Amino acid sequence: MNTAEILKKVRNIEITTGRLVSETFAGQYQSVFKGRGIEFSEVREYVPGDDVRSIDWNVTARARKPFVKQYIEERELTLMILCDVSASQAFGSSAKPKSEAAAELAAMFAFSALKNSDKSGLLLFSDKPELYIPPRKGRNHSLRIIRELLAFTPKSRGTDVAMALKMANRVMKRRGIIILISDFDSPDYTKEVRLTSTRHDLIPVVITDRFEKELPPAGALLVSEGLESGADFTADLASPAYRALYARQAASRRSELEAVLRSAGADWIDIDPALPVHGPVVKFFRQRRKTFRLL
Repeated sequence: MNTAEILKKVRNIEITTGRLVSETFAGQYQSVFKGRGIEFSEVREYVPGDDVRSIDWNVTARARKPFVKQYIEERELTLMILCDVSASQAFGSSAKPKSEAAAELAAMFAFSALKNSDKSGLLLFSDKPELYIPPRKGRNHSLRIIRELLAFTPKSRGTDVAMALKMANRVMKRRGIIILISDFDSPDYTKEVRLTSTRHDLIPVVITDRFEKELPPAGALLVSEGLESGADFTADLASPAYRALYARQAASRRSELEAVLRSAGADWIDIDPALPVHGPVVKFFRQRRKTFRLL
């Protein structure tokens, strides 16, 4: 896309997403994220019934009578969007590639943060960090995030989810929300997913094209260059045995991904780029609110 096309696309996403956030997510955003923590406020004298675990022993020793620490809920969250920009994100069996679906998703979360006066940041990654935008507030900042997602040209083709999570943990000193958007076609990231999930509210967003799950029957031999490896890829679409093998391998990879996410206690969102992306996000918000009410 040229500059005019990019700006038009950014504007369209802003209008559509802004309306969705206002009409659908209003009042839900704060209630579905576990990232909101507490910060120290002051100490006061102990009164019967206070939790003894909140006693400030240093102040107590100096004053020679018990004092407890008081905390207040943090007023703002930091939301960091980690977005896979590897070569496989350019793929799409429909009119919309995975990269465009990722931009729409990022916009939904960025504008939700904006509406709630929270900071949002962006890390674009392949098999190395490609672009880092520190968390800030403001409409122009949110629009920049969308613009970069639509226009950025990565230098590398591969994917390294573990590396991206390591960097996010380095730059996010306090607990926050990490939205990880990827197809998760990456070397092992089990350890980093588990660690990040203990430090932050990690929300993996899994973008999978329908042809990545199952190949369509066709009387053709498909030969193409592997998007990330650069090696030739051959698919015999006319062979039922080949299509069945492809589907089994895809299902196996999916099972491994789900096992990793479950072991980390991470709630994830599934996205088909051929369908409207807001549907699964709305479903996620509603399910999380229901779960939190039961806790």
